[in-house]
Amino acid sequence: MADILIVYYSRKGENYWNGGLKTIAKGNTERVAEFIQKAVGGDLFEVDTVKPYSDSYMTCIEEAKQELRSKARPEIKAFPENFDDYDTIFVGYPNWWGTMPMCMFTLLEKFDLTGKTIIPFCTNEGSGMGSSERDLKNLCNGAVLKPGLSIHGSEAENSESKVAEWAKNSI
Repeated sequence: MADILIVYYSRKGENYWNGGLKTIAKGNTERVAEFIQKAVGGDLFEVDTVKPYSDSYMTCIEEAKQELRSKARPEIKAFPENFDDYDTIFVGYPNWWGTMPMCMFTLLEKFDLTGKTIIPFCTNEGSGMGSSERDLKNLCNGAVLKPGLSIHGSEAENSESKVAEWAKNSI
């Protein structure tokens, strides 16, 4: 079992893209997660919610805003197996309303992260990491939190070299 786990939530379908909406077959965060795996190895785990978000991007972000405001913990379909076997965990997500989607809180709150290295990455259309690194620091008690990487979503497909260099330097 690899000691690196790359967990991520990613949205495919209708997405915000350079000021407009565009339908994409593969989510931006998923692309970045795959670039990390290619650069440093490890296992991929995609977080999927039991109740799907709306296919409409505009409706989806309103759903996400309500989850954030209510501090919801959306149920997810599965959790990574053998979580304790991993020392280094890359945590990826789109930046929604300044932080991670609430399903990532659901995932991370399930585990004791003491002694683990957490390395965040996010995709966004201009909001950077937002408060997600602070939120992760509060959420991941006892873990070492490394500096995150923010990738402009519409540039994710062409970010492999930037992502690979960052990932290699982060472990």
